Amino acid sequence: MARIFVIGIGYKPLDLRSRSIVLASHTILASGRLQAVFSRYEEFESVRDRIKVINNISETMDRIRVALEDGNASTVVLLASGDPMFFGIGRRVLQDFGKDACEILPDMSSMQLAFARIREPWDDALLMSLHGGPDAGRRRKLEYGLGDLPTLVLQYQRIGILTDSVNNPSLIARSLVSACGSELLPHIRVYVCEKIGYPDERVIEGTAADIAQREFYDPNVVIVTNRSLADGNSVHACLRGKVIFGLTEDELSHSRGLITKDEVRAAALHRLRLPLDGVLWDIGAGSGSVSIEAARLCPGLKVFSVEKDDSQVANLLLNLDRYGPVNIEVIRGSAPEALSQLPAPDRVFIGGSGGRIAAIIADCAKHMRAGVIVINAATLETFSLASEALKSNGYAVEAAQISVSRMKPIGDGHFFSALNPVFVIRGTK
Repeated sequence: MARIFVIGIGYKPLDLRSRSIVLASHTILASGRLQAVFSRYEEFESVRDRIKVINNISETMDRIRVALEDGNASTVVLLASGDPMFFGIGRRVLQDFGKDACEILPDMSSMQLAFARIREPWDDALLMSLHGGPDAGRRRKLEYGLGDLPTLVLQYQRIGILTDSVNNPSLIARSLVSACGSELLPHIRVYVCEKIGYPDERVIEGTAADIAQREFYDPNVVIVTNRSLADGNSVHACLRGKVIFGLTEDELSHSRGLITKDEVRAAALHRLRLPLDGVLWDIGAGSGSVSIEAARLCPGLKVFSVEKDDSQVANLLLNLDRYGPVNIEVIRGSAPEALSQLPAPDRVFIGGSGGRIAAIIADCAKHMRAGVIVINAATLETFSLASEALKSNGYAVEAAQISVSRMKPIGDGHFFSALNPVFVIRGTK
């Protein structure tokens, strides 16, 4: 039989079951903020002498243990904010005391109310927490952090975010302003739902730049929307439907056809076997097609795009501005010299070497303890030099030749026109 009742409050009156449990309880635990919230409830005066205010989560768990060991205490009530099972204290209580000892009686969640306040559906939204909370040390590692947000906004039309005093609305908005491209920012709207459930609650809507300049009262919930994902004429048409892989040559700025062709790019990314996080060096990055695809596929991966040609760097920066991955850093310079200050790579892609393939591979090998190097080679000479350099630096070598023919119209019919074949070489150690 449950002896710990975690009861959510903040947004609607207690239901009959929650009310009866509160009135019959011997011990009621609450934080200072939740005691203030509960003081507005009609049950407060009847039980105010039984409320123990504890703001430290570890002390709260200890107090529950003491209360359960007290023979006079039949039940313990822990007041929680909203839905205790939505990034709330319910998880910790279940971990510490087990399901058989606990019952959860939720209120509405702040996130549910926030979406209702701005009149947006949330059944297809990405929900995330940047709220450290009192139990941050014990809490599971969250899937997403603040640094992931500019990439996530390319994939989700609506994102709901629980905040705290550090990860506040202004900081969230500044991260969008600093990382999202000029074509994307006009489509982003930021809503701050401030003090939901309090008499002075309010909703503030604005651009990311607007919100970045303001201050807000706690507690609050932030919702970020990307209207371009719902727009049939979106500048991010390739991202509708949550597509994160498959940019075409026509969607990327490049010069004189100097871009890794779509089919070859797909093969090279497959051979890289990208990790979810770590470091990728894209050497001879050109217009950045491989860098951008890799960065969007793996938001936790840090990509260093190394390019020496100014016109190619200009194209790369245009593409970054348009597609907005925040986990790419452009390094202007020639390899291997430009690699000296970079963190050690887990993966390396070499799309251009300027005739210095052996020296570049040797330098990569010096920095890489284990990982994968993939090289695209257009000539037999580069293929031979790259293969030998990989072997001499301790890499196991595999290679494939990619030959692509594309259908084109001719008269009333079609024919296949061949592109230059490319060698895709992989070294693994």
